[in-house]
Amino acid sequence: MTGAERITIACLDLAGTTVADGDAVATAFAEAIAAMGVVAGTTAHERAMACVQDARGRPKIEVFRMLFGDEARAQAANLSFEHSFDLAVDRRGLSPVPGTEDAMERLTGAGIRVCLLTGFSRRTLGRVIDTLGWWNRVDMALCPEDGGRGRPWPDLILSAALRLGIDDVRHIAVCGDTENDMLSGRRAGASVVAGVLTGAHDADRLQRAGATHVLSSVADFPDLVLLPRPRHHDDAVTAEHR
Repeated sequence: MTGAERITIACLDLAGTTVADGDAVATAFAEAIAAMGVVAGTTAHERAMACVQDARGRPKIEVFRMLFGDEARAQAANLSFEHSFDLAVDRRGLSPVPGTEDAMERLTGAGIRVCLLTGFSRRTLGRVIDTLGWWNRVDMALCPEDGGRGRPWPDLILSAALRLGIDDVRHIAVCGDTENDMLSGRRAGASVVAGVLTGAHDADRLQRAGATHVLSSVADFPDLVLLPRPRHHDDAVTAEHR
């Protein structure tokens, strides 16, 4: 990309985009909701899980506030979520989405700084990056506890821009797997807001939320942002999804 659209910062989502967590996040949500007395297999539990699916990408504590209203119950559910997620990591570990580490290397090799963004707590974010050994692969990793509002608001992306000293939001590229990732990227003014099909939401939902492009996975992201010319919305869906 050239001129104002030259990408210098890539903001990449964590679970579902760069991290293949399997069903660890969904299971942790289900177990946390059950721990609060909403029994699995009931209509109430199904409704709660549908709300969780819609809210993917938001800060986890905010999802529990939406579900339970009461702050004490939301905090208790969040602690249960983190405990369940920790147990899943202990049992099965974590793996990158195929092609993620090569994508990171291509981006950093081209002088693009990489920032990981997540709705996890700082503790869980640290656990994920420790498990994958990614501290030396990225320039920054931010979560809602680092200040501002979480997704779908633009605050995390703009925080990355400020901390990394960017001079134009059009130099930002965002990649995520949820509607809330797309909304956050568009609200931040990023010139590339790419949805990927390895996580929570499908292509139609990503496009309705404002995705400029929809990719099979983050492995295709460097080909997009390292192009010598701008890509347009007509190019949004890769050939196999047209």
